[in-house]
Amino acid sequence: MGRCGDTADRPGSCPGRLKVFLGAAPGVGKTYRMLDEGRRRAARGTNVLVALAECHGRASTEAMLEGLDTLPRAVRGHGGTDCTELDLDRVLELRPRVVLIDELAYTNAPGGRHTKRWQDVEELLGAGIDVVTTLNIQHLESLSDVVEKITGVPQHETVPDEFVRRADQIELVDLPAEGLRRRMAHGNIYPPEKVDAALSHYFRLGNLTALRELALLWVAGRVDEALRKYRDEHRIGRVWETRERVVVALTGGPEGATLIRRAARIVSGASGGDLLAVHITRSDGLAAGSSLAALAGQRQLLESLGGSYHSVVGDDVPAALLDFARARNATQLVVGASRRGRLRRVLTPRGVGETVVGLSGDIDVHMVTHEHAGQGKGRRRTALGRGLPHSRRVAGPAAGLVLPALLTLLLRGISGPLALNLTSEALLFLLTVLGVACLGGVVSALLASVTTSLLLNYYFIPPVGHFTFAEANIVVAQAAFTTVAVTVAAIVDRSLRLSRRAARATAEAETLTSLAGGILRGDRSVSVLLERTRETFGMDRIELVGAPGPVRASGPASVSGPASAPGPASDPVPDHETRVPIGDDNVLVLSGRRLPASEHRVLTAFAAHLTAAVERGRLVEAAAEVESVKAANRMRTALLAAVGHDLRTPLAGSWAAISSLRSRDVDFSPEDREELLATAEESLAKLSRLVDNLLDLSRLQAGALTLRLEPIALTEVLPTALDTLPGSPPRALVDVLTQGLETAPDVLADPPLLERVIANLVANAVRHSPAGRPVTLSASTLAGQVELRITDRGPGMQLADRERAFEPFQRLGDTDNTTGLGLGLALSRGLTEAMGGTLTPEDTPGGGLTMVVSLPAAPVPAVVSPG
Repeated sequence: MGRCGDTADRPGSCPGRLKVFLGAAPGVGKTYRMLDEGRRRAARGTNVLVALAECHGRASTEAMLEGLDTLPRAVRGHGGTDCTELDLDRVLELRPRVVLIDELAYTNAPGGRHTKRWQDVEELLGAGIDVVTTLNIQHLESLSDVVEKITGVPQHETVPDEFVRRADQIELVDLPAEGLRRRMAHGNIYPPEKVDAALSHYFRLGNLTALRELALLWVAGRVDEALRKYRDEHRIGRVWETRERVVVALTGGPEGATLIRRAARIVSGASGGDLLAVHITRSDGLAAGSSLAALAGQRQLLESLGGSYHSVVGDDVPAALLDFARARNATQLVVGASRRGRLRRVLTPRGVGETVVGLSGDIDVHMVTHEHAGQGKGRRRTALGRGLPHSRRVAGPAAGLVLPALLTLLLRGISGPLALNLTSEALLFLLTVLGVACLGGVVSALLASVTTSLLLNYYFIPPVGHFTFAEANIVVAQAAFTTVAVTVAAIVDRSLRLSRRAARATAEAETLTSLAGGILRGDRSVSVLLERTRETFGMDRIELVGAPGPVRASGPASVSGPASAPGPASDPVPDHETRVPIGDDNVLVLSGRRLPASEHRVLTAFAAHLTAAVERGRLVEAAAEVESVKAANRMRTALLAAVGHDLRTPLAGSWAAISSLRSRDVDFSPEDREELLATAEESLAKLSRLVDNLLDLSRLQAGALTLRLEPIALTEVLPTALDTLPGSPPRALVDVLTQGLETAPDVLADPPLLERVIANLVANAVRHSPAGRPVTLSASTLAGQVELRITDRGPGMQLADRERAFEPFQRLGDTDNTTGLGLGLALSRGLTEAMGGTLTPEDTPGGGLTMVVSLPAAPVPAVVSPG
């Protein structure tokens, strides 16, 4: 949006300015900040009009309206209800200098000029009126789906990102998640009756933290975009060191890992920054001296260190590298010392690194030495004619001698009107040389050019029958003919070699793409990768030899037995074996055809994936073994400690009571006998509950629990659950209150198991609640789930202890050793998850702990209309 002068009467052709107060969630103070902005502008003499402000009954926000001109809202009827909205026509009639409009993402009632409020704002801006507005991050169109995944709440009112990005100012209204929840708990955002539901749903700590990060990242991206735009508009090429950005240049050589680690140390030493790596690829797609496997490994290392990988196309490597660094506003550039040998350094003193240093300008360049510096590129240059089949390498020189001779005989035999002049004869000889070059390469073309030059001189250049080198014209013509023939042949030979190399690179890329696609689809096991490797390279058999034993993949013509042990004399013997090390103690053995050197690079990439698969398999097995042993040890230790007291105590109590009753030495009164019988009954009931919990927990862990899921109302389950609470039923009924259970939909659950879950959780809440503070049971519906909340006002639970509380034999906060084995929460979560639900703890606003049981809502039966 363009800027105009500060005149009070702004012409309609000059658009107004837009300022947006952006927040992560409702309640951070956007409306307050918008009104404060209006008061400050009005104090400076600006004509400010409050067209619409949503104060939501907050006294502090409503107080900010004092002294500001406020426009009455327009009333529009819709569906039998009167809606109050922005009076757009009145604002255009008054034409204030600045108008304040709250909630930019609002959807207008039908019948107005625009569907969305942001379209109203767009019209006001077009009329030359400045607008100050507010917006929450969840209403940005590009982030609405992300917010829905985080919060579970769909966003129906959105604003296009492009409209917000065009704003002249975007100011972030930030508030830590804990502070926003405290503001909510104190009733400063929503009415008290909505606080608990809001804190338990949208205003969860994790939700608010994620939304805050989204807002910060979006605004940071907009700031970075504005900086780049400013630098482009003012043609600023030098680096602005707003933050450290280190670019490391990767060639695909073995030194890449060293350069990445050095660059990562530079970033960490600078107290943060961005780490980027770039690989320059030639525009013809032919990488010189780069290894795809090495680049894949270096990319993995880079991403593990928090960096990002980039690939740029460019034939001038130094220029492309510096262009990339300047485009990213890089402050430092890390390049490796040259791997060129001494001879190449003498012939071409300035390599890529030296050129980059000379052209870097204000970018600091780190030339990092490594163990491969000065040892050559590690690859052999293709010799002239190398790479051709053996038959063509033999046929080429023979054709270079035979074809010129045959052409000479043919031309000498033509006479009369069909006879050609010297120019045509020379062109035919040149075509012969080109044909030989296509067949046998530049060496054969050189031999053919010498042969044709001699034959042309002897048989066709006067005096015929003699070699003539006396005339300067003839010598120059012969030299030019030979030079042209050899040059054209060399160009043809190079084109053929590049074409073959491009075809090979395309085949390699397709093969590696297929391999990567298989891995992404889940083909990560060693056996699957072995079979894919065997099929790709057309081998008879492939096996991975090493500890703990060989893994094989064989084709139809496979040979049984390990590769290192040949079979009987009657069995076919493989033509060739190729061995590739896999890790420290494995070898990949391919039996079948002999692999050419051109396929070894792709085989190296397959070997790298196999190495990762083998290592991943080992880690998974080791982790599984360790976890099972650790779990067994924890269970055994906890069970021994618990059984030592919790099972023995009720057993001892019942034993003592029964032994007393059986004693003949004491004459008990009827009251004493009744008390002893009650003690025995209570102890045995407690012992029975402990044993039942142990058995249920063991069935859960073994997966042997039988479920009967059916629709059931919470009001049907609750009375039975409360009757099974430890202690007398009157205490349970007095200490437990219910809210909203009658209106909650039925849940899909196993009724007896749900009763035990509720009984365990309510008993735990009653035990921790102070006297006179009842436990509350409330229900609500969210995204097809019914959430039952058991809320107490006790001491609560530390965040670090919440997951540990759900482990068996944990009694956090209980110091009297009279509360059982500590299986209640573990069993409740296991039973809930077995029924397809979840059990999670949350803080109770004002103090305490809330256990949230979330279960699927029962499907509503379809109503069939009569007839």
